[in-house]
Amino acid sequence: MLNSTLQPLSILALHGPNLNLLGQREPGIYGSLTLAEINRLLEEEGFKLQAKVFSMQSNHEGILVDTIHGAFGQYQGILINAGAYTHTSVALRDAIAAVNLPTVEVHLSNIYRREDFRHHSYIAPVAIGQISGFGVQSYLLGLQALVNHLRSI
Repeated sequence: MLNSTLQPLSILALHGPNLNLLGQREPGIYGSLTLAEINRLLEEEGFKLQAKVFSMQSNHEGILVDTIHGAFGQYQGILINAGAYTHTSVALRDAIAAVNLPTVEVHLSNIYRREDFRHHSYIAPVAIGQISGFGVQSYLLGLQALVNHLRSI
């Protein structure tokens, strides 16, 4: 049963480069679900948590930065899988720091069990937390953690 006294939250789910290819891209690493299926699961989980999830994907760093900038005043938090930009983009890190919205970083695979270059995240130091290695559950756990955090502040 939903608690009718809670105000609905607005959460931005931001997906970085190559995540549009989920379901066909290296399913042994990233799973067989498509991005559309992951977004649907996020919407369903958000409904249970009284949070509206708005999803966006781009392969372009500048578009992701602009979307983070636009999140200020529109969303209460950000759930982000920056893909390869996790390991390379100071611009995304700075955008998240600039808008100062609670952000949870998620990854389908365990980035610390992969290539050495994937072990460093520019986003982790400006995120409230990071969840990786649980496939689609990383997204759902990240959303739950973000909503719980937002409800506690």
